[in-house]
Amino acid sequence: MKIKFLLLLCIATLGLASCKKETIVQETQNRTFNYTILPSDWTTSDNGLTYSTTLNVNEIDQITLDDEGVLVYLNHPSDVANPDAYIQLPYVYNVDAYSYKLSKGKIRIDIQSSDDQNNLAIKPTKNLKAKIVILPSKYVP
Repeated sequence: MKIKFLLLLCIATLGLASCKKETIVQETQNRTFNYTILPSDWTTSDNGLTYSTTLNVNEIDQITLDDEGVLVYLNHPSDVANPDAYIQLPYVYNVDAYSYKLSKGKIRIDIQSSDDQNNLAIKPTKNLKAKIVILPSKYVP
């Protein structure tokens, strides 16, 4: 009886040892780009109603515009408690509305006043960090 049990245990051990474990690792396809926007990068063409800056992102192609998602984040130097924290655009901060527009190879970030009493936007006086995240997506017709 002991011999049969020992033989059965050996066969089971060999059977389990021959199993092959496969680990599948998928690399993330998201792409992240970081930029620093200087105060001198902000320009206005309408006497201060809108301040704009353009970030050159060559990875934004027609496929990105048609099928993929793009997220834009900015940090604010005014947030002393969290200097490395980011806020996703669009948002309103200090009565100014921050938004962005995508085009092939570029992202334009705009600052406009959201206050009807004072239509002039506030131009940033410190460096801002921008983070751009491109999320691939499969087009489904």
